[in-house]
Amino acid sequence: MADEQVQQQFAMQRIYTKDISFESPATPDVFKKQWQPAVNVDLNTKSDKIDDNGNFEVVLSVTITAKVDEETAFLVEVQQAGIFMIAGIEGEDLRRVLGTAAPNILFPYARESIDSLCVKGGFPPVMLAPVNFEALYQQALAQSAAQASEAAEGESATH
Repeated sequence: MADEQVQQQFAMQRIYTKDISFESPATPDVFKKQWQPAVNVDLNTKSDKIDDNGNFEVVLSVTITAKVDEETAFLVEVQQAGIFMIAGIEGEDLRRVLGTAAPNILFPYARESIDSLCVKGGFPPVMLAPVNFEALYQQALAQSAAQASEAAEGESATH
């Protein structure tokens, strides 16, 4: 029957670390300073269809830079990845699942790796707060819509 709806499916197949890095260029001198770092957190996600069976790789990249007195105490980069089987979900709904549900699953793994690396590097754990990937996704949609509208206005102004 051609009318049959494909049942919506979302299943995690595998979680793995794609890339991991810890740098501490200011050691050992940074340990002599009072530990009141300025911490910057950068999050990114990307996804790619990896086969014709509905499998997607989603990569959550988290970069943390901690500076003490403008000197980099440490820099941690983790690319936490997963393979997710997704069926019966298309278009905007598929983009939403790839941009929100998958990163929500990956984030605790990335957070644990970051804490472990910091402690092994001689620093306190970072203890990243939970992230609202739905809000970040909505923000990215609004930003790309605003950029598209600005580009369209720029096009009409030049013609």
